[in-house]
Amino acid sequence: MRDYLRIAIIDTGIGIAQEHINKLFQPFIQIDSALNRKYAGTGLGLALVKRIVELHGGQVGLTSEVGVGSCFTIDLLYTDTSSSSPDVESHSPPSIESNEAQEKALPLILLAEDNEANISTVSSYLKAKGYRILLAKNGAEAIALTNSENPDLILMDIQMPGMDGLEAIDHIRSAPNSVNVPIIALTALAMTSDRDRCLAAGANDYLTKPVKLKQLATTIQQLLASHQR
Repeated sequence: MRDYLRIAIIDTGIGIAQEHINKLFQPFIQIDSALNRKYAGTGLGLALVKRIVELHGGQVGLTSEVGVGSCFTIDLLYTDTSSSSPDVESHSPPSIESNEAQEKALPLILLAEDNEANISTVSSYLKAKGYRILLAKNGAEAIALTNSENPDLILMDIQMPGMDGLEAIDHIRSAPNSVNVPIIALTALAMTSDRDRCLAAGANDYLTKPVKLKQLATTIQQLLASHQR
């Protein structure tokens, strides 16, 4: 029998009617137009939480009563290590130096993005996948961090304040130490001409927003593998 760890978040807000609960975890869905006008949001937050939890083998639940509040639950797979064998317990714990060395061996990804929701979702997902994350919030920061930190791969949002992603890619490709670093362009633009502009600027691949996290992970793995050959 599999064990689960349950995390519960309870509020005393407006509550949700039973007939609307199934809609709540669908992307880009708000309960109704009145709530949509009064409360900010894109309708993506809960859908992303549900997807990430399910990718980790867990599940999300909700009970709610209108005018009383709601209880959201997250159940995650849990392994009890308290009964480990004496042989395992006798081993010395890994040293701090060993942990740091292992962490530095993880691929380093530079995420150039100015939207806080996208930053939180993408960085959390990629960290769970075993990557280290650097964050830049505009093109100039992306160029500076690429020069100083030599990331293994760059996720470049095209629409950013100040210097946009296309200009940043052009600068990065002009530097000898980053001419070959894999770059994935991320943008809400979906026209064929926009894709061609990103690839012409020097991006290796192009993904439209909202980005499918599984597709993003697969693309990253493929580009890192081809870059190491």
